[in-house]
Amino acid sequence: MTIRDWDGVALIIGAGDIGKCMSDYLTNISPKLDVFVCGRNLKSQNTIYLDLENDHSFISFENQISLFNKPLRLVINTSGFLHSTHLKPEKRLSHINRSNIIKNFSINSIAPILIAKCIEKFIRPEFPFSYASLSARVGSIGDNRLGGWYSYRASKAAQNQFLKTLSIEWSRKFPLSIVSILHPGTCDTKLSKPYQSAVPKDKLFTPAQSTEYLINIISSQRPSDSGKFLAWDSSVIPW
Repeated sequence: MTIRDWDGVALIIGAGDIGKCMSDYLTNISPKLDVFVCGRNLKSQNTIYLDLENDHSFISFENQISLFNKPLRLVINTSGFLHSTHLKPEKRLSHINRSNIIKNFSINSIAPILIAKCIEKFIRPEFPFSYASLSARVGSIGDNRLGGWYSYRASKAAQNQFLKTLSIEWSRKFPLSIVSILHPGTCDTKLSKPYQSAVPKDKLFTPAQSTEYLINIISSQRPSDSGKFLAWDSSVIPW
């Protein structure tokens, strides 16, 4: 039985381009799943407020989950930080500053493991359960050949270690659970927009394309696949 047949609740963390596509796609293919988008500045139905940098918000988030009548079956974290008006990826050592490092780690490393901490008490060991979080190929230490992007690389590598460790613990507590660490490819979103010039056209995915690739991976995985770091095409990425 795949997630297309699951009966329960799915949470999509992050209301960006990929998050919205994930929500729409799952709503269409999984009629028994109640899909909720979690993030800030949400005005539509089936949404839950969550500020990933506010500990009190995580408490409220837990309280909202506790109100569901159906079991929690699927959580996909699509959130991520690369740049803002004031903070840019560091191309060289001289660009490093504390505020950039903290911001990257807050969203890309700390938030994914805090999400896991929140949802753990709602996982039912008798049901298959999947927690997937978007990482990035540049978070691979073994695949780092160009340098630069210090905080983004390091924060994604830290997320990978957090979730790999989580997969080992959950394999003991919840034998039917799967933790997925996924690279969506370079996707045409606000996050990657300033850095797309060097990307070949056939390697720049729409959010819809990336969503379909990732949902197919999540759907096909088994508990023995938990903790793998995978690209959009199911290939294994070195740590």
